[in-house]
Amino acid sequence: MCAKRRAVITGLGAVTCLGPTVKTNWDRLLAKQSGISTISKFNAAEYACQIAGEIKNFDTTGYIEANDVRRYDLFTQYALVAASDAIQDAGFELAKEDLTKFGVILGSGMGGMTEVEAQEIVIREKGPRRVSPFFVPKLMINAIGAEISIRYGFQGPNFITASACASSAHAIAQALRAIQYGEADVMITGGSEAVITPLSIAGFCSARALSCRNDAPDKASRPFDKERDGFVMGEGSAILILEELEHALRRGAKIYAELLGFGATADAFHITQPSATGDGAIRAMKAALQDGKVNATDISYINAHGTSTIPNDKIETLAIKTLFQEKAYAIPISSTKSMIGHLLGAAGAIEAVVTALSVFHNQIHATANYENKDPECDLDYVGGDARQINVQYALSNSFGFGGHNVCLLFAKFS
Repeated sequence: MCAKRRAVITGLGAVTCLGPTVKTNWDRLLAKQSGISTISKFNAAEYACQIAGEIKNFDTTGYIEANDVRRYDLFTQYALVAASDAIQDAGFELAKEDLTKFGVILGSGMGGMTEVEAQEIVIREKGPRRVSPFFVPKLMINAIGAEISIRYGFQGPNFITASACASSAHAIAQALRAIQYGEADVMITGGSEAVITPLSIAGFCSARALSCRNDAPDKASRPFDKERDGFVMGEGSAILILEELEHALRRGAKIYAELLGFGATADAFHITQPSATGDGAIRAMKAALQDGKVNATDISYINAHGTSTIPNDKIETLAIKTLFQEKAYAIPISSTKSMIGHLLGAAGAIEAVVTALSVFHNQIHATANYENKDPECDLDYVGGDARQINVQYALSNSFGFGGHNVCLLFAKFS
């Protein structure tokens, strides 16, 4: 059997409530600035949760032709913008590339919810003949992958993963395999989500999953903190360019980090709650280490799933302690969700971008709002300021409703 090919990260793009570029997101994360605010997309006065990591003043100018914007749901618009930036960051001369070896694998948890809710109003108020002809193409969860491939002519593997909050981490994992086994030389991967809508917020409110700290939005997402009361919804897209190592070296590409491996497991326990033992998370992290042939003692940093819900943070902590034993207390752990909220199906993608940047810059951002220690969450959650440390190997955890667990393993390129 041939040895697996190596995959490196050569381009990044991101659009979140912290800003429309990777640099803006990274700078604000290091500065410990929150992008969470009161919802303005609709009147949320009657909702238990009235806050979100909402993207303000989103501008597609220079990315999408004005006449074309109406053809795309918001989650596709986010993906097209982030993908454009990632492809430009990677520095490809696409006219010189074999585009049959470029693929697109992305993740999304809920797809075109903005369009679903908009057209429900149309059919109810104006009748079925007035429903938009763009309705089906806009709501399709695969639209993000299809539209990117159509725009750039990418003809390699192309599909979407949907596994709730693990969706884009699964996508990145499958993109890695496509490169390792020669199905593609370049993969555009990551995810997108746009679910700050009346029905989505109402549904998560009814499930009692969201923080109701409406009077202090920037303090609401507080992973691992004793006073946490639920997660905060976020939105946006993050895209990574995964590239086969020799392909990247031949064209002199900048390399942020190497993606060494992943682990993927199922709790087989409950549709929304994680297994109390953390077994699925433990096995996912262990499998990632085994896949990348890295010892647990070598891990420098963990970008946690860190949702700010009472059970999830406690169980993730337990899983880390069970796997790493005493080493767990020496590993810095931070939650990106503390400042951007939970991007659901796109969460794993933005956290993968952040982890790659941590490896590249040897910096890790703090966990915002970690102020009151929870006896059951007693690890190093980087509660002060950002840290400058040597990040040689890093893990990024994503755990989704339904018991889906994914752990990605990153390494400094050498």
